Amino acid sequence: DRIIRIGSAGALQDDVNVMDVIIAMGACTDSNFGSQFCLPGTFAPTASYNLVSRAVEVAKEQGTPVRVGNVVSSDVFYSDNKQASDAWRKMGVLCAEMECAGLFMTAARAGKEALGILTISDHIYREEAISAEARQTSFNKMMEIALGI
Repeated sequence: DRIIRIGSAGALQDDVNVMDVIIAMGACTDSNFGSQFCLPGTFAPTASYNLVSRAVEVAKEQGTPVRVGNVVSSDVFYSDNKQASDAWRKMGVLCAEMECAGLFMTAARAGKEALGILTISDHIYREEAISAEARQTSFNKMMEIALGI
């Protein structure tokens, strides 16, 4: 059984641009979602390697460039806390979104596979964003990758 999340994200790095497709390998978080599992430490939420590698393969077959790396799942998508964004950026986190960490933890607990494929809708450090209408009509590449897995 698998769960594949597709959705939007805000870029944190200078070399990540609006409309880039990101495959989430790991998901940092500022949430306490994982505390419900009563683990004796900190769990590192990661995607299924099988799904990550297959998504990269499908993207290559389709001619879609992708970036693979860490994302941050935040309880707040548009935060006023610039220091938090700066800290995640310094750690090399590619983008911010809201669901991957919880999804990866839930899948791990259930013994299932999970993956996040994201399209950059805006850049947190630049005045760049696509319209809501464009989000509805132009995020096809990530959908095609997900369907090809």
